Amino acid sequence: MKLLQAPNGLYGSITVPADKSISHRSIMFGALAIGQTTIKNFLRAQDCLSTLNAFKKLGVPITDDGTTITVTGVGFNGLTKSPAAIDIGNSGTTIRLMMGILAGQNFTTTLFGDESLNRRPMERVMAPLRQMGAHLTGKEDSEFPPITIQGTKELVPIDYQMPVASAQVKSAIIFAALQAKGTSTIIEKEISRNHTEEMIRQFGGKIMTDGREIRLTGPQTLSAQNVIVPGDISSAAFFLVAAAITPDSQLYLKNVGMNPTRTGIIDVLTQMGAKLAVENVDAENQAADLKIETTNLEAITIEGEIIPRLIDELPIIALLATQANGQTIIKNAEELKVKETNRIDATAEELQKMGADIIPTADGLIINGPTPLKGAEVSSRGDHRIGMMLQIAALIAKGVTTLQFPEAINISYPNFFNDVKKIIAGENNA
Repeated sequence: MKLLQAPNGLYGSITVPADKSISHRSIMFGALAIGQTTIKNFLRAQDCLSTLNAFKKLGVPITDDGTTITVTGVGFNGLTKSPAAIDIGNSGTTIRLMMGILAGQNFTTTLFGDESLNRRPMERVMAPLRQMGAHLTGKEDSEFPPITIQGTKELVPIDYQMPVASAQVKSAIIFAALQAKGTSTIIEKEISRNHTEEMIRQFGGKIMTDGREIRLTGPQTLSAQNVIVPGDISSAAFFLVAAAITPDSQLYLKNVGMNPTRTGIIDVLTQMGAKLAVENVDAENQAADLKIETTNLEAITIEGEIIPRLIDELPIIALLATQANGQTIIKNAEELKVKETNRIDATAEELQKMGADIIPTADGLIINGPTPLKGAEVSSRGDHRIGMMLQIAALIAKGVTTLQFPEAINISYPNFFNDVKKIIAGENNA
């Protein structure tokens, strides 16, 4: 596929797709609550539809009239055994969080995914769930999917020091702890996105957080709620970077989720000197409008506790750094190796094809800038975030850029290319 270029800048406004993390969890919590949950602005992308379809297979009534998803919750005790193994597609969030949910059920379930998902490690989730009393096995006794979960109604609470900073691992343990008899304590390596904790409270559950420590007592009963999903800051990040690095650009992004555990990209842009304004803040729904314009950028070092707050944005941040003055260093980002691809290597190798001065390291990237980019034949490698990052790179590249496997972008942002076309043309599609 030939990628788009922006010879005259980007301008206009965009409403980015709904938040992927919250869309996943809205289905999960709706299914596990008692009563009828309604979900508006649900992200109808492949990953989130995998979650929706998985819970249908577990006996949860779910309807979609095109504007509102209605989930008739059955509670933790109302899930039923799927007649067959459940296909999770490419969704790491779905498989890992469902492992925690299914750990507390008195039936056996097998979860599998596509070729990419089936290469992603699951021991980090399996180990704590085994400690709680569930029996989990991977393909040929490995840690890789298909994963078979033989649950138990006798889950025991756990005191667990997390070896990795991962919201997916944390959330899996939390879902299991909600079903265990007694108090569980989880200590995070670094604070990661907290949508699971916040939605427990939203659905009437109880959970205590103090810095990196999380405590909850089970079993708990959740109550149905009405959910309005904000825009996904991870999707917004591509357009924030696009406007920051494409000459003569100004963009408005509407209704972007601003949960503090997700706004690392805002901090990085600000530290690099981007001309960024946060407007029309909706504190109740943790959302705001963002305005960004092109300006000169300065290199920084990105490391430590901010990494979990921008882990999904690091490929597009690496592109941002190719246009900043000086050397940007990204550290402590080993988690990038176990995403849809090894995103450290994929980011470096694909941007190198376009002329970037970028070097992969064991836990991150070193990027020297500013560097002019040139058109090249590049590949998403089946990873939606790599594919979208490369389209943003192509906007400022000299010459034609072609992308292999563009369909990967449907995983999180089916209308991405159309939205890029509109801001090149200056249309207002908000």
